[in-house]
Amino acid sequence: MMTLMEWLHSQPYPADDENLAADACLYLKKGAGRSLKAGGQWIYDNEVERIESGCGRAADAGPAESPAFANGSILKVCDFDGYDLGYGFINTISRIRVRMLARYEKDGITPAFLKARVRDAWNYRKAVIDPSCCRVIFGEADFLPGLTVDKFSDILVVESLALGTERFKIMILKELVDVLAEDGITIRGIYERSDAKVRTLEGLERTKGFIGPEFDTNVPIVENGVKYIVDVKDGQKTGFFLDQKKNRAAVADIVRRLRKQNAAKDFVHADPDSEGEATKQLEGPTVLDCFTHTGSFGLNCALAGAGSVLSVDASELAIHQAMENAKLNGLVPGELSMEEAAGTTDTGREAATASEGGSGICYLTADVFELLPRLEQAGRQYDVVILDPPAFTKSRQMTRNAIKGYREINLRGMRLVKDGGFLATCSCSHFMEEELFKKTLKEAAHGAHRRLRQIEFRTQAPDHPILWGDNESYYLKFLIFQVVRER
Repeated sequence: MMTLMEWLHSQPYPADDENLAADACLYLKKGAGRSLKAGGQWIYDNEVERIESGCGRAADAGPAESPAFANGSILKVCDFDGYDLGYGFINTISRIRVRMLARYEKDGITPAFLKARVRDAWNYRKAVIDPSCCRVIFGEADFLPGLTVDKFSDILVVESLALGTERFKIMILKELVDVLAEDGITIRGIYERSDAKVRTLEGLERTKGFIGPEFDTNVPIVENGVKYIVDVKDGQKTGFFLDQKKNRAAVADIVRRLRKQNAAKDFVHADPDSEGEATKQLEGPTVLDCFTHTGSFGLNCALAGAGSVLSVDASELAIHQAMENAKLNGLVPGELSMEEAAGTTDTGREAATASEGGSGICYLTADVFELLPRLEQAGRQYDVVILDPPAFTKSRQMTRNAIKGYREINLRGMRLVKDGGFLATCSCSHFMEEELFKKTLKEAAHGAHRRLRQIEFRTQAPDHPILWGDNESYYLKFLIFQVVRER
């Protein structure tokens, strides 16, 4: 059977020094390109003056011919006065007319140039994070626009969202596999998850499937010492949210410290069935993990010493996978109903008490917006509450509704935190900007009659770099607070 490396090298590629750019130049309107010149990576359709064939034409060369290029080609980009601004992918179908690829490359774009881009991305990951599981390429932030590649052990998952990237996708992946091989890393397979709706805006069909040889799409990984099975075929996005890696560790560290605090307060009591033998009881902190997806925050807390964890998600598939991940880590997961979690029935009260008494980790399939008020009504209180919701808005026009959602879950979440307990909360929406998110949290705290003592403000893990000047690369805002009652 052909290996992935053999398959990739069997595909046709241009020579390393061949210029991949079309013989055409795009000119900006006078006064346009302000975002580009401030460090942005996109040129919009209303900023383009014209596209001409031939680059570097003499002033007396006469009228320019109609340009010959295909959408997705690499074109030279110039300011209105002919000043060289670099090279980018053109797509006349998209409102994003050009995605910049290079600023200072003067002699075109070659396969060797793309390999250097890939090598830079990999060297960066090796310097800042454990690269066994990480985002190897993060689109515009790695100057490879529209392309995302996640590495799960020896499997790559690719998402291509731009027409230009689509044309050069296999070439870039071949270069990446070669670069990893130089470090002794053999990639077993590649799965494509280019099934996001945004592809249609680029004139592309949504697609998913194997690139090269097939393999088992349930991929085992280890992150922060926690074991998972990542479903790269049917899981959300690329199968696992790598961007929260450091944030999961930060919350687990708080749970670990709370556990140590409780250990110092341990008490010894006599067991009547053991003729006075002393037994020691250790009570770990209680954790409510909302929007758990495949269980990552809850599992980090459980393995850090939480006395009990209740992990909640609306997706039955996600909860099933989370329970399997719990078993993979030697835990015995329980499954609760809404009534049991809230303790609103005799059986429910017994189940909830057992869960908080240290039975480990329990799972609940439920809408968090419905669950939180019921937990509050039932008087539930937790040492740590985690809110890791999906993006409530994917456009600036929907931000107002998103604010209501974030305010609601955070207000409810704060009320469920014990006095002096901890809240970890986040927004993964690019359009929910940092100051707006903080303002929303402040309003939620006011409504909950709680004071917030900020412990940490964090963002996405460093394998998802934030490129200054490119606002689209900054999306995850993550805060940890101590929640105290107003005094």
